[in-house]
Amino acid sequence: MNLRYGLILLLLFCFSLTAHSQTRDYWQQRVEYEMEIEMNAPDNQFTGTQKLTYHNNSPDTLRRVFYHLYFNAFQPGSMMDKRSRTIEDPDSRVRDRIYHLSEDQIGYHRIRSINQDGESVDYRVDGTIMEVELDEPILPGASTVFQMEFESQVPLQIRRSGWKNREGVEFSMTQWYPKISEYDHEGWHPNPYVGREFHGVFGSFDVKIKIDSSYVMGATGNLQNPQQIGHGYQDPGTAVNRPGSDKLTWHWKADNVHDFAWGADPDFTHTTAQVPGGPMLHFFYQTDPVAANVSSGSRQDSLKAYWERLPEFTVKSFQFMNKHFGKYPYEKFSVIQGGDGGMEYPMATLITGNRSERSLVGVTVHELVHMWYHTVLANNESRFPWMDEGFTTYASALVTEHLYGERDFPHSGAYGSYYRIVEDGEEEALDTHADHFVTNRAYGVASYSKGAVFLNQLRYVIGPEAFDRGMKRYFETWKFKHPTGRDFLRVMEKESGMVLDWYYEYFIETTKTIDYGIETVVGKGDSTFVTLKREDLMPMPTDVLVEYSDGSKQQFYIPLRIMRGEKPNETPGIERAVLPDWPWVHPSYTFGIPEAPESISRITIDPTGRMADVNRENNVFEMEEATRVFETK
Repeated sequence: MNLRYGLILLLLFCFSLTAHSQTRDYWQQRVEYEMEIEMNAPDNQFTGTQKLTYHNNSPDTLRRVFYHLYFNAFQPGSMMDKRSRTIEDPDSRVRDRIYHLSEDQIGYHRIRSINQDGESVDYRVDGTIMEVELDEPILPGASTVFQMEFESQVPLQIRRSGWKNREGVEFSMTQWYPKISEYDHEGWHPNPYVGREFHGVFGSFDVKIKIDSSYVMGATGNLQNPQQIGHGYQDPGTAVNRPGSDKLTWHWKADNVHDFAWGADPDFTHTTAQVPGGPMLHFFYQTDPVAANVSSGSRQDSLKAYWERLPEFTVKSFQFMNKHFGKYPYEKFSVIQGGDGGMEYPMATLITGNRSERSLVGVTVHELVHMWYHTVLANNESRFPWMDEGFTTYASALVTEHLYGERDFPHSGAYGSYYRIVEDGEEEALDTHADHFVTNRAYGVASYSKGAVFLNQLRYVIGPEAFDRGMKRYFETWKFKHPTGRDFLRVMEKESGMVLDWYYEYFIETTKTIDYGIETVVGKGDSTFVTLKREDLMPMPTDVLVEYSDGSKQQFYIPLRIMRGEKPNETPGIERAVLPDWPWVHPSYTFGIPEAPESISRITIDPTGRMADVNRENNVFEMEEATRVFETK
């Protein structure tokens, strides 16, 4: 081999290693659950066995694993209890309720045994986390099987999970089984349960639940034995009545999901509706006045009518989401009455049901949108709560506008909530772990409201066409994976051709705010010169609308230099002038209008109101009633 040929081979080999490392940027773990559960419904307890096959797709050797034991949070003195009793603004659903639970009302998971590949392993339970020391490490690319026996007590329903919620639903079974923690590029995520969000490993679930035959059940996944069950699965709208002493085994399977939830009650009515070209929808709700905790017969009739009309709204909502955000990939979705408000789980949601029709539709819309954000696009919602709650709030507003067609600016509520917390001085950065916000209010506004503002404002920055394409591309690129905020940003950069890291850093990672104002308007001959000032710290590209005395309009668009691009004209019917870039270090910017001052009636910064400007009073200059400096030279 001559020297030149050998050098070429060496360079090609090095290049192949580099290329391989660049394409191996993403990996995720996978699990396969097999569980058999027997309920002791009168005592709110159950026993279970769990076989968990764990696939280590990471480049790391794992010498221990962690499980979440969420029910252990519902005990006096737990972290959730202590947090709720000491936080400045406790959740009204929790407060000190955990502290006052009796022994038959607390929740717990007690592990009878756990082994790895047939050999017993050591473990210790610390609150809601179980740490398992492995005798045999799990090598990169290898798999192992954990088998567990456990017994559990369902807590009195306080937060999400539990028995006998305030509307009388017997079992709201969410975060109810020993659940292995996620391991990703940041390592393990064994976060103690203090009442916030969740993160799970994608995989499959094969779950058998044995319970008194009087119960009707809705759950994640597809029922494997409908002929044995009845209860509206074999013939929707009807139920098979069996003696209360008998038990039925409900056999469920689900694939490509990261959690499994279910709800059950003897008084559930079960109905269905088909989304054209989409999933079969299932609805489980109470019609009995006592069980539903409704005293008025007429009120109960109204609730029944609301639930009977809910499927129509839900079908339309799925059609809208499929069209605008990506196609729902599962063949089923269930709306189950239960819980303490509304909470999303794969292929199912639990919601409280004693609501006005508008409220019932609203909570259902919000939770079904979560099937996109956080079921399919399964970001770590503990680490990035704004990516599921904020995205869901944004899309839910558009779905609701589609259903009712009422609002010119469907995101006004999100903007208003954000403005108020900024004014009160209580805002905390979006880039805060869900468990570590100082107040519940700060968490809620950041995750839901500011998260939605982040999206709608990004649509302003890059333009509607690129943004809408980007949302679909994000879904297709990252479905059944665990995207981060930066992953989403890269999709939008590719779709828009812009550099957007500055936007993420300012709006997500800090609490710096936007405030642009019109500082001066100066006439000089047949021209008018406008000076804008950035009053606060966050830079933004700026739209300026000039309205003339003859009724005509003209747009002036000032990109930021650090964007390295510009958005297309959003209103082609109005002439637009693209001005030189505004360097972010310059606090002010002057541009000229080729018209004399007397020809102008109004100048407005951000006429569409999509820029989250915390002080809009300085955004408009009325020429006839101006209170700012005006000069003619």
